Amino acid sequence: MQTSRPLTLGEFLVAKQSDFPFATGELSALLSSIRLAAKVVNREINKAGLADVLGDVGNDNVQGERQMKLDVYANDTFARALRSRGEVCGMASEEEEDFIAYNDPIHANAKYVVLIDPLDGSSNIDVNVSIGTIFSIYRRVTPVGTPVQLEDFLQPGNQQVAAGYITYGSSTMLVYTTGHGVNGFTLDPSIGVFSLSHPSMQCPETGIIYSINEGNYVHFPEGVKQYIKYCQAIDVATNRPYTSRYIGSLVSDFHRNLIKGGIYIYPTGTKSPQGKLRLLYECNPLAFIIEQAGGKATDGYRRILDLTPSALHQRVPFFIGSTKMVEDAEGFLAGTPAP
Repeated sequence: MQTSRPLTLGEFLVAKQSDFPFATGELSALLSSIRLAAKVVNREINKAGLADVLGDVGNDNVQGERQMKLDVYANDTFARALRSRGEVCGMASEEEEDFIAYNDPIHANAKYVVLIDPLDGSSNIDVNVSIGTIFSIYRRVTPVGTPVQLEDFLQPGNQQVAAGYITYGSSTMLVYTTGHGVNGFTLDPSIGVFSLSHPSMQCPETGIIYSINEGNYVHFPEGVKQYIKYCQAIDVATNRPYTSRYIGSLVSDFHRNLIKGGIYIYPTGTKSPQGKLRLLYECNPLAFIIEQAGGKATDGYRRILDLTPSALHQRVPFFIGSTKMVEDAEGFLAGTPAP
């Protein structure tokens, strides 16, 4: 008896091209570039302990964070993959101080810009904890055929045409949205192909997991402290106390909560006055995904996707996950906590 095999990512992209009639296959080709780079980075991560790619390079990146060797490798790999195709006129990376413009003839008519966190959670590389890549795609706002400008990158998240992430864990998954739901693809290492494994992903409306670095508790705003106490209080009716789960790799924490239901929080604090996470490289793409999956993402007060960026490396507080849990946390911040 013949069984149907799952769609490959390539087949899925072709089948869904009708969602973007204006793109004439360009968006699919761009996502294919990201798919290829993800497989190359995955290969290096899987042999990291055997190759000279562990440890740091002795430099700090533009964020003031220690650069790991795999950070640099992943950044270069995605930059090369995107440059090799003609769909992208520029790229901005969490690892680079300024955006990179692709001004050569092959990119003269390119319509898209990509913002990327090439290797999220890289501080966990040396201890073999799951890490990831986050990407965001916009249509440029300046005229096609002219050099890409900063304003092409400083767009609110509600203008994204696609966003996604790759998680390199016990299995490697690519999850993305183009505004028509969220789908996940798992890499089959035996044939090197991403296959549809998680169609039409939905985040539960509520959950029992809260993810926050409680080591920074003393620095949190009072509303966040009160919400944590609420999560820890016993209440059978609301399945509390909740379970605390914090990996320290945003992609991994987000991926778990997307599937199981939960909330991820990185608030403001005296150590991070504006929050730690980057609006353009981390918050916007994950907010796009969670909303498409039925969840919610805010800075504690405002919808993340409605924020207007003012700088490439702007930081914001981040509350993301199951709608009910995010709304409960917002209530504590606003001084109107849940009963």
